[in-house]
Amino acid sequence: MNSLADVVSINPKVMGGTPVFAGTRVPIQSLFDHIELGITVDAFLEDFPSVSKEQVMGVLKIAERLLTAPNLTSIYAAAA
Repeated sequence: MNSLADVVSINPKVMGGTPVFAGTRVPIQSLFDHIELGITVDAFLEDFPSVSKEQVMGVLKIAERLLTAPNLTSIYAAAA
């Protein structure tokens, strides 16, 4: 994945602006719901064949970067 736009799309005309995997109508939240339920990434990809493994890994990398950022407290405060 080269950029955020390759991974995530936020468009008010697609799913009401819910963040989705770019080029799909699959909400990013679906990935985290699957993980929370103990469902593997491979099973998620089977459930949503329009999402690529590279996109899933990109979303997880974005989450990692956000959660390990030195200014996490500021990011959390801004998002809350």
